[in-house]
Amino acid sequence: MALRGNLRDFTITQLLNLINLAGKTGTLIVDGPVEQAYVSFREGKLAYARIGQEDGTLARVLHKANKINVNQYRAIADRAGQMTDKELGLLLINAGYVTQEDILANLQGYFTEIVRKLFTWVEGFFRFENEMLPPEDRINVRLDLENIIIEGSRQLREWEQLQDEIPSLDMALKFTERPLTNVNLSVEEWRVVKFVDPKNTMRQIASTNKLNDLEIRRIVYGLLQAGLVEVIRPVGLATAPNPRMFPTQDKEEQKSLINKLIGRIRSM
Repeated sequence: MALRGNLRDFTITQLLNLINLAGKTGTLIVDGPVEQAYVSFREGKLAYARIGQEDGTLARVLHKANKINVNQYRAIADRAGQMTDKELGLLLINAGYVTQEDILANLQGYFTEIVRKLFTWVEGFFRFENEMLPPEDRINVRLDLENIIIEGSRQLREWEQLQDEIPSLDMALKFTERPLTNVNLSVEEWRVVKFVDPKNTMRQIASTNKLNDLEIRRIVYGLLQAGLVEVIRPVGLATAPNPRMFPTQDKEEQKSLINKLIGRIRSM
């Protein structure tokens, strides 16, 4: 089975379904708009995944999952040297830091999250290399694809709906004339709200907050539904937003912040 083509013709979900049904072993290489991803399989099951230059070492994965603290992570990074992930995993298990189940569960979650990111890639090229196996120095998992494919189908439908609602990320946002007074935003929503400005495009806001196209559309759609913002054409030539404010969980601070933001926009 030769797998090579354009993501405009085959979605990631369709490719995974094909690999699953055929029980393929090898690596799917996806060249996206700005990054390259490698997803390896053994007999149709997810074994390993890597995207761009992201640090996917075992130490980093366990640190992100709060299985080891920052001091432990730094100590491991300093002392590990040329130690492979398999050797490091055995060392951590013997030292009582984590269990084998911890390692496998967190790697499965990390690899699955990478594949989920690929569901939003609608531009790019792919190829399947039968002879390319997962790196031998990395720990492999054995994860069924069925649930991932179901999640991918759901995410693809959501992506299509959000694209209909928000066709272009090169548009800007502004606060509505009559914003709601009772605002209860998540941390992710606050990270977007603090950059609402007719000069900032949604693409710039997403880049500043390291959000992918699906994530920024999902957040903006929620803000639109809440009646807090509206989509407009950007004003002037904008530069990348400069983060100066931080999200807050305090309700009074949130209300004060949003009032200041609305006042600033209206005064322009």
